[in-house]
Amino acid sequence: MYAITKDFLGKPAPPGYVAGLGRGATGFTTRSDIGPAREAATSSNKDSTLKSEDQTEQRFKDAENEEGLFSGMPYGADDEEADLVWTQIDAKMAQRREGKRKDENLVKSDAPAIEEHLRSAKRQLQTLTADEWAAIPDVAQLAETAARAKRRRVAADPRRGNNLGERMVQVPDSALVGVLASGGMDDSISARVPTTADDGAATDLRALGQARDAVLRMKLDAAGQATSLKSTDAAGYLTSLSSESALGIGDLARARKLLKSVTQASPTHAAGWIAAARLEEAARKPAQARTIIDEACERCPRSEDVWLEAARLHRHPKGTAARAVLSRAVRTLPQSVRVWVAAADAETNDMGRRRVLRRALEHVPGSVALWKAAVGAEPDPADARVLLAHAVETVPHSVDLWLALARLEPYAAAQRVLNRARRAVPTSAEVWIAAARLEEQCGSGDVALLLRKAAASLTANGAPPSRESWLALAQQAGNDGLAATCRAIIAASSDAGFDGDDSAADRAAAYAADAARLASTCHEAARALYSLAVDAAPTNIELWKGAAALEQSHGSSSSSSSEDLIEVLERAVQRLPQAEDLWLQLASCEPSNVDWGRSVLERAFAANPESEAIVLAAVALEADAGQHARAVTLLERAIQSGGSPRVWLKTAVLHRRLGNTSEALDAARRGRERFPGSSSAYKLWLIESQLLQQTGDIKAARQTLSQALAQSPRSSAELWLAAAALDAQSSATRARAVLERARVHIPRNPLLWLAAIRLESASGIPAAAQALIARALQECPRAGCLWAESVLMAERPRRKAASVDALKNAGAQDPEVCAVVARLFAAERRPDKARAWFVRATAADPDCGDAWAWWLCFESAASEEEEGGRRQRIEKLESACAAAAPRHGQVWPTVAKSPDSYGLSTPRILHKVAEALARTRQLS
Repeated sequence: MYAITKDFLGKPAPPGYVAGLGRGATGFTTRSDIGPAREAATSSNKDSTLKSEDQTEQRFKDAENEEGLFSGMPYGADDEEADLVWTQIDAKMAQRREGKRKDENLVKSDAPAIEEHLRSAKRQLQTLTADEWAAIPDVAQLAETAARAKRRRVAADPRRGNNLGERMVQVPDSALVGVLASGGMDDSISARVPTTADDGAATDLRALGQARDAVLRMKLDAAGQATSLKSTDAAGYLTSLSSESALGIGDLARARKLLKSVTQASPTHAAGWIAAARLEEAARKPAQARTIIDEACERCPRSEDVWLEAARLHRHPKGTAARAVLSRAVRTLPQSVRVWVAAADAETNDMGRRRVLRRALEHVPGSVALWKAAVGAEPDPADARVLLAHAVETVPHSVDLWLALARLEPYAAAQRVLNRARRAVPTSAEVWIAAARLEEQCGSGDVALLLRKAAASLTANGAPPSRESWLALAQQAGNDGLAATCRAIIAASSDAGFDGDDSAADRAAAYAADAARLASTCHEAARALYSLAVDAAPTNIELWKGAAALEQSHGSSSSSSSEDLIEVLERAVQRLPQAEDLWLQLASCEPSNVDWGRSVLERAFAANPESEAIVLAAVALEADAGQHARAVTLLERAIQSGGSPRVWLKTAVLHRRLGNTSEALDAARRGRERFPGSSSAYKLWLIESQLLQQTGDIKAARQTLSQALAQSPRSSAELWLAAAALDAQSSATRARAVLERARVHIPRNPLLWLAAIRLESASGIPAAAQALIARALQECPRAGCLWAESVLMAERPRRKAASVDALKNAGAQDPEVCAVVARLFAAERRPDKARAWFVRATAADPDCGDAWAWWLCFESAASEEEEGGRRQRIEKLESACAAAAPRHGQVWPTVAKSPDSYGLSTPRILHKVAEALARTRQLS
């Protein structure tokens, strides 16, 4: 064994070394004990250390440095050859990289961008004519790949069959479930799919589908209804609880003990006794309750409530205990009206009731309630009259008794009674109103003079009624059919609520506000108030329009010629002869009387010789009457006197209806050339293009629309839609491009999006249509037409969910969404739901003609079991549509404004629109 010599022996300790420190041999050591943490290095040591570090760094950076581990190996011929080969490879790669860098720099510096290459081609596009644009082939015609062509050739080859030309896709589970539900698949095919449950239960796909449909149906029904928090009737809720449940909440014994202490502490406190009795009654112990209330009657004999509670607890249909209790009560409290009335009600026959009430009047002769009960109990009017005569002598301040006596008396005696009543109660307006009613019913006397005296008398006695009180009395009289009294009350109260500082305009505004408030409840009162308003401000045209609107909506049914409306309008045009609207409304009061309309319009034109609206109304009147030559003459005169674009438009429309295509074209061109920047110019462009299409000149029609869009691309979306529809007849690509440009110039227009979506659907590209409708709903999230189209485009299992989304986003009052929901119910053979939604659609917007037409389509296709009432429903629908007179919609304006529909009534146009809608996409 050789001794091991430690190499660190005899050498200095490393810097910062403390013997035994690692083993914890020392307690603690401070910096002062061991000195600095690192030994100060000399300059020579520093230089050697830096040099060593640099050499080490360079050595490890060089991958070919053979120092260190391989420093002792020999360097032979093979190594030299390898080094030479790698050196040549590095030089070759560097040369290649250098050439490539030069080419890239040259391309970056000299080669133009792609836009520069296409700039000249874009300039050449400006020189293309419309014919050259039209000659560009459709992209769809050139996009057919070789694989598609091969499939078509294979499919067309009868020798090879069609298997190679078919595409095989996996049938979704929803289709299988739908076939199974419709009965097209036997139930033995896996209609039930076993689940992984431990009990071996199975999932019924049909039941899941039915449950999902039920949930969606409930959501759909709830979406169209206004949501509100339901309030709970506290009283009804408490009374609906049973006695057991109510008593189960509290401690019955504790309540008895508490009430017993109350009655013992205050034996004359009636409320405590009544509460104790009711507690026993609630606890199903009526005998104990009666015992308590009998003791209460002895302890509290002067309390009406105790006696009445005792009578209630002792009441029995065949018993007399309640009458005995009330007999004791009236002896104890002979002045109590409530006790006497309860005693009279406890009698089982009319004779006993009258006897009790007369006995009560002996003790309490000044009670109005007892006199009324006694008079009401008399079966003979003569006896009631005698009793009332004695009552008004005893209680002269009761207006109700005076009025009741006046109603039982004849006319002369009633007048005397009311005169005595006015003297007895000079501050009562009801007596004066009763006198006015009496005069109007008997047809004698001046009601207006009587009520003017009433207003003066009440003011002199210091009790003038408020304006609201007068209006309430007038409304009551008007609803009772007393028109003269109603109008007289309004006239007599014209100054009520006003002072000397109120101007005539303020009074008129107040009268008009009251009339608008009472228009739906009392027509006569509203008419009288409007009369006061127009008298106070006769030059206010809005007041006259309001009065005319009132007569138009609430006209007298016995006046077939609208005499009330004509009277109001005649007064209006006399006060305001320059009001064109009033003249036109007056001329349309009798649409079947052409002579009447001519005379009114002649007077209107004499008062307004420069009025273009009156001239156009005369043109429409003559055209409807078949006097086309006179209508054309009127239009020519209007044009010569400097007609507006509207005159040119009416001229073109009239010539188109008459079949004068050349004259219509000339009028449209001259009109748009004379007024190129007017708001109605786009209509002239449209008419010109439509006339050119009728003549078969499609090229000229396209050029016309192109010029219109070039002049004013933001004027109207109808121009873009017409241009797209015209291009879609020959090329879907050009129509698509037109609609894209239209959305750039007129953003957020749902009709442009809808046209683009339908174009893609008609082109057989449903994926593009789905993408477009997603973008459209993001840009127009409240557009009902887009949401309705999304329901139509949805697959059958998703239609209900899509309709729920449509109702949430577009609103439950959107007519197009409501109509498509109704069509969805109709497709599911649920006619009652469909009719309810059609009613909602037409009520939401009666001006939407498409909703009425879809409803007619549904009623026309009624099933056999509903055949009996189909004709009546259609007639009712036609009358409702005629009353609404719709003018808007997606299809209605096109059909209504076509030359074929000229002169047709609203029901006939309704049928034509329904026929047009029947040819569009239907829900199946």
